[in-house]
Amino acid sequence: MTATDEAAAIAAAEAAAAARSAEAAASATPTAPATPTASATPAAPATPAATAARQVLPAEERYAAELAFLAAQDPGPRPPGWALTPRAVVTFVCGSDGAELALPGRRRAGLPAKLAIAPKFVGERALVERCVVTLAGERGLLLTGEPGTAKSMLSELLAAAVCGTSALTVQGTAGTTEDAFRYGWNYALLLAQGPTSQALVDSPVLSAMRTGRVVRVEEITRCLPEVQDALVSILSDRRVSVPELTATEDAVVSAAPGFTVIATANLRDRGVSEMSAALKRRFNFETVAPIADADAEATLIRRQAVAAVERAGAAFGVDDAVLDALVTVFRDLRSGRSAEGWDVERPGTVMSTAEAVQVAASLGVSAAYLPGGDVLDLLPGHLLGVVRKDDPADHGRLLGYWDGPVRRRAEDGSAMWRRLWDLRGSLR
Repeated sequence: MTATDEAAAIAAAEAAAAARSAEAAASATPTAPATPTASATPAAPATPAATAARQVLPAEERYAAELAFLAAQDPGPRPPGWALTPRAVVTFVCGSDGAELALPGRRRAGLPAKLAIAPKFVGERALVERCVVTLAGERGLLLTGEPGTAKSMLSELLAAAVCGTSALTVQGTAGTTEDAFRYGWNYALLLAQGPTSQALVDSPVLSAMRTGRVVRVEEITRCLPEVQDALVSILSDRRVSVPELTATEDAVVSAAPGFTVIATANLRDRGVSEMSAALKRRFNFETVAPIADADAEATLIRRQAVAAVERAGAAFGVDDAVLDALVTVFRDLRSGRSAEGWDVERPGTVMSTAEAVQVAASLGVSAAYLPGGDVLDLLPGHLLGVVRKDDPADHGRLLGYWDGPVRRRAEDGSAMWRRLWDLRGSLR
């Protein structure tokens, strides 16, 4: 590839990414028909959504600079409809290992010449690569695992990197209907015009099919089996029939190249519906395991807790020693074995990394807004709140942990664990 061809490829990639982002913003939110107003009363100008304060930005906005950089940095071949190459998608999710990537050729306006891509998902790179290969082959991807293992975050990151938007999402519940996977109707237009393409309201799945994007289905096993099975024909035939529009050009909606589905499901949950064998065959399954490395988990918990406390308008003031104790307790109870090799009775609740982040954030908010005393003294109470969510008997298991590893560490001379042992009474 010559320098001229390379520059043209980069410019084309950037233009395509920008077009996809703009189109995604329009397609993710169906537009309601305008309501007539009296001419004597002009409508107030709408406030742009971009200027409104938001607690959490979607991945495509939060990491917009990295996504734009990677689109220009790697102009190699990519699957139809993809904003990035598969290799760049993996780099976006897993990071560049601290190395600065450089733009090829001349510097692009608005982009740095070099940029280190931050890791966002803590887990096996090989798992992420398999996910990307599945999506590149336009297969359905099902992320399974214990609650709180970042399945939804990984789904969001993959969708944002592949097609420029993570907004095309269906949240599975017991009340989710087939309309969420197919289509619905604007009943005002339906009554006025009858079944027309203007009265048709696309589901997120149908919007993704029309535009060749990724649609996310969160907690798919919470949907009833007959609702889940609406995806069987969609993933097989790659089209949706609209019988109400028979004899029109909109009677069948076919999937554009690039369309695929990322679903998530918890391995341990109540009130779930088993997936049919037919639907399972249309997905590649990937299990997202808890973080294996203690240091990596502690780093992630601190980073996300700091961000949560800063969103609450305060600085994070929890010592690393307190966070280390928090991570140690969670990992011991999750695995059923302490770091020293002592047996621990596991509670029925999931001691997930996500729960640990929430406890760390609560400690940070307490230290910032309700100062006084040692923040370590608050840890047992927050742990009790986590442990008692599912099974009341888990209260006794937490007390057993205090009588075992906590006491033994206190006897070994650790001042921090001695203080935690002295706080056993607050667990009653």
